[in-house]
Amino acid sequence: MTELAIKGDHQRAVEALRRSYDAIPAGTPVRLAKKTSNLFRWRDPSAAPGLDVSGFDRVLSVDADERTAQVQGMTTYEDLVDATLPHGLMPTVVPQLKTITLGGAVTGLGIESTSFRDGLPHESVLEMEVLTGGGEIVTATRDNEHADLFFGFPNSYGTLGYSLRLKIELRRVRPYVRLRHVRFTDAAELARVMAEITESGEFEGEAVDFMDGTVFGAGEQYISLGFFADEAPYTSDYTGQGIYYRSIRERSVDFLTIRDYIWRWDTDWFWCSGAFGVQNPAVRRLWPDKAKRSDVYRKLVAYDRRYHIVARVDRWRGLRPREDVIQDIEVPTERLPEFLEFFHDKVGMSPIWLCPLRAKERWPLYPLDVGRPYVNVGFWGTVRLPPGQIPEYHNRLIERKVAALDGHKSLYSTAFYGRDEFWRYYDGETYRRLKGIYDPGERLLDLYDKCVRGR
Repeated sequence: MTELAIKGDHQRAVEALRRSYDAIPAGTPVRLAKKTSNLFRWRDPSAAPGLDVSGFDRVLSVDADERTAQVQGMTTYEDLVDATLPHGLMPTVVPQLKTITLGGAVTGLGIESTSFRDGLPHESVLEMEVLTGGGEIVTATRDNEHADLFFGFPNSYGTLGYSLRLKIELRRVRPYVRLRHVRFTDAAELARVMAEITESGEFEGEAVDFMDGTVFGAGEQYISLGFFADEAPYTSDYTGQGIYYRSIRERSVDFLTIRDYIWRWDTDWFWCSGAFGVQNPAVRRLWPDKAKRSDVYRKLVAYDRRYHIVARVDRWRGLRPREDVIQDIEVPTERLPEFLEFFHDKVGMSPIWLCPLRAKERWPLYPLDVGRPYVNVGFWGTVRLPPGQIPEYHNRLIERKVAALDGHKSLYSTAFYGRDEFWRYYDGETYRRLKGIYDPGERLLDLYDKCVRGR
């Protein structure tokens, strides 16, 4: 299909969406009709009409010379990577899970091992076409009449509008990635080295292309550094029987193809596949490789969430209930050791993922200090509640600690802030101004109601 025909298909999808939006009765909340999600904010099914965005899941074009791509908002990163790699290109930041969409990563937050250099996915956006809450379709850039929406869109989670098309920057790649897993026994030393690499872009005189980290315990933590390579003496495969996160402890050097590196975490949903027995060798051999992926595991979690199977078994066995502790937070790099000490003591979950980042611009609804090195800390699992504690005990502890360390928390999962506190952290003044301009009839949910109250 020619590029002109593809653009024509996009325009027809835009017009169909506009008609669909106009057909939803005034005063009725508008939601997306989506089959998949990577959010962990659970809510009961809604009877409200869903906005069909299934026609917005394509890569419209890749310009290899300009190193840009035009991409529809519901396109998954799996499809986007498959479209760009044949050109020797990749998005500047590819979130870890295949079914995260480009629009989702921009209106929410995404991160990965290039973020120490390239920030967050929305920082690669050059322009975005948005269906606003008011039903208008506008194109926003850094310097046009909708620049306020451009900068306010990240972390708005679909409460100001929905991205239909985005033009993004791409980065050149090479065929292979050489990995070094560097062990640290002291969190302060790990944080110091992460900050130095974030500042210089180098480790031991060599330019670093990727950096993240894994904490297995207070005395065992690793920085994983990736370096592009044109050749590799071998390549490891963690899409079948091999398990990537275990290799971090077993190998100091490793080689992956660029595609396998990008998706190294998806096969086992970092390490969370263990909850389904998929890391047991016997189960793993029987579990189809095509089903070793994050969206399959999330569907299983959603099924358990609906029918409370694990909770019922725990009650039958006389065990204390478990609390879901599924969060990503950012703290300044120099405060990382303090957060890890708190986490080991009060939560006790491992492994923990670390991902350094540095914001290149100021984004008001997620106000990181420009140029300041931060570390994203990711932890996903369940913890038994202490006797007599409220169901959200650990999550509330984490929220208070993150605030005390001058950090921020992503809103893809549960949050328990009071309304005034929430708006202090996520710039309520700017949000209310944007809401009044782009969703004056409040057709879309309020950010607090959506992310904290679970509406």
